[in-house]
Amino acid sequence: MKTYHGSCHCGAVRYEADIDIGAGTIKCNCTICTKMRFWAAVVAPSAFRLRQGEAALREYRFHTRRDGHHFCGECGINVFSTGESPSAGPFVAVTVGSLDDMPVDDLVAAPVRYFDGRNDNWVTPPAETRHL
Repeated sequence: MKTYHGSCHCGAVRYEADIDIGAGTIKCNCTICTKMRFWAAVVAPSAFRLRQGEAALREYRFHTRRDGHHFCGECGINVFSTGESPSAGPFVAVTVGSLDDMPVDDLVAAPVRYFDGRNDNWVTPPAETRHL
């Protein structure tokens, strides 16, 4: 477990999160994750700290409106998502692309789990993942 720092592109939103990158990352094929090329490290809400920019954040919810996708209202960068998993409880999914101090080698070595969110199947990965 290590504390990493992240931000949006313009710097209005800044956060830190305690992440065990060796535990893996996630990618999903639902409509929003596919369009935003969402790649995230999931942490407990207690491991995430918004340090700056709460007023700059915007939230988008769709379909079941279960998960909140948080992005900077100035530059548009998605920095994290929030929700509640039926199996794991509340979570924060930090977009790995918004991490400022994650070594590339660590990120490349991190395992990736794929979810078939398009079919609301959170157990079996989708047949095709290369585009994610």
